[in-house]
This record gives sequence, structure tokens and C-alpha cells, in this order.
Amino acid sequence: MGSSRAGVALAALVFLVSGCGESSGGSSPETSGGGGAFPVTVEDARQKVTIEERPTRIVSLSPSATEALFAVGAGDQVIAVDDESDYPPEVPRTDLSSYQPNVEAIIDYRPDLVVMPASVPRDVPAGLRRVGLTVLAEPAPATLDDAYHQLRELGLVSGHAEAGRALARQVRQRVEREVAAAPAGRQLDFFHELDPDLYTAGPGSFIGRIYGELGLANIAAAAARRAGNPYPQLSSEAVVSADPDLIVLADTECCDQSPAKVAGRPGWQGVSAVREGAVIAIDDDIASRWGPRIPVFVERVVDAMELARHASGGAP
Repeated sequence: MGSSRAGVALAALVFLVSGCGESSGGSSPETSGGGGAFPVTVEDARQKVTIEERPTRIVSLSPSATEALFAVGAGDQVIAVDDESDYPPEVPRTDLSSYQPNVEAIIDYRPDLVVMPASVPRDVPAGLRRVGLTVLAEPAPATLDDAYHQLRELGLVSGHAEAGRALARQVRQRVEREVAAAPAGRQLDFFHELDPDLYTAGPGSFIGRIYGELGLANIAAAAARRAGNPYPQLSSEAVVSADPDLIVLADTECCDQSPAKVAGRPGWQGVSAVREGAVIAIDDDIASRWGPRIPVFVERVVDAMELARHASGGAP
């Protein structure tokens, strides 16, 4: 999500929730040959998609997909991205929207492949396909394996199959190293803040599952079960009562939150994480995207765990 727009954290929440029930890890790409051979056929959230030739004019309406395409070496093929795609710095900036895509504006770029979230209204990919465009509508990953699958898939459809496989392998290895390095001992409770209205990531969310891999206890677990929603909203009283050991802020850029502002919230001064200085800020984009920077997020959380463990005296 873009870091300079107000309300972006909540918009990202809508995107994640709309895709959270769809997993991309269950289907394997089909190809007519090895390496970077075309045509290739993959399965997106709704149907099989065949890319006849190596695309040279890709439009990406997913910040995570944009990062992945550049990471596999397809940056020169990307001619336009949505207005939230801001990494890496050389992305071709536009005012295209991934939340409310404009079919005519996308067509104007004459793309031979459009990558977009599966959460967009169905009439958008349908409208693009009616004029002969190839569309890959990717679901938001539910698990780390889903994310690795999509990295491989984006390498495949862009003509960089081996680079996609290598990227997925490297990301997995880095995540596994960080998980192995996470401090053991007493289980820490945490709160992951998506925005100042206290929407959070429950255990069944993509983000929540990463915390689960690290052995952290999610204070939003019961709320997520009651709401039937992996991204529930908590009350201030609920967070204070849960007394988390660790608070991770993923709303510093979008919503100008900070550890100091958290400490100034009424009643929060007594929360263990606030009292012990275990409130940490992670770049909103790194904390919300499923692409190549997943290991950076995991590394920051592991560092925060060390901080919280040290603050609590390392008690078992």
C-alpha cells in the first residue's frame, strides 16, 4: 500500500480480507515446455489463464506483484503500475487504481498482460478480456506457501521461470532462518496494529500465520473467532486488558502513528509493551505485502521479540 495516503491501512485491510479465503497454493502452473517456453498456462482465482507469448507490456495493479516482477527481472517489461506500487523506486508511476480499476485507462496502455488482485469487481477482468487482453487475477495469499507459489508463478508468466523459482527459494530460506533464530522461552503476547481504529490481524490471516510461525500468541484470536473475520477490530479496552508484551505498528506511514503516540493513548501507559519499550514500528508496505520483502518483516518481528524478551528479563 502507498505510504503517503490517508486511510491506506483500512484500504489494505479491505484488500486482504477480500482475498483471505482464496488460496493460490493448491494449483501448479502448467507449461508447454521447460524454462521460459511459451505458451504457459496458470490458474488464477477464477479460471485457467494462458499466456501465448512472453509479455513485453505488463500492467501490474498489485503492489506485491509489482515488487515480485521487478525482483525476477521483469522490470523492463512493466509499462504501468497502480498508484500504490511505489517499490522499487524505478517503477513507472501512474494514477491507475487497484481498488477501483478503470478499464478504459488500462486498455490505453495496450498491455499484453494485466496482473491484478482477485478482489477487484468481476466486471473489470471480464471487460479487459472482452477486448482480447490477458488478465491474471491473483488471490491474496493465505499462507507463506501461497506467497512462494505466486513468486514462482509471476516468474513463469513473465518469461523468468528460473528466476521466479530462485526468488521463491531465497525468500523461503530467509524466512526459515529468521524463524529458527526467534528467541525461545515464555510465549509472548502481541498486538499487530493495522490502523488507529485498532483493526488487527488475527491468527487465520496471512500476517497472523507469520506470527504463529514465530511462536507468538495473538491477543485478537478470540475476537477473530467471534467475528468470523481474520482481520477483526478491537476496542482500546480490549487491548489494554490483554496487556500484550509486544505491539507492532503497521500504520506509521499511512496514519502517522508512533510508539510515543501509543504511549499517550488513555490507559495504555500500563500495558507491558508500552511500559517496557516494546512498541515497534514497521514500514506499512513491508508489513502488508506478500512479495520479496517478507523476510524483512519477519526479521523486524524477531528483533522486536528479542527486545520484548529482554525487557521482560527473559523469564521462562
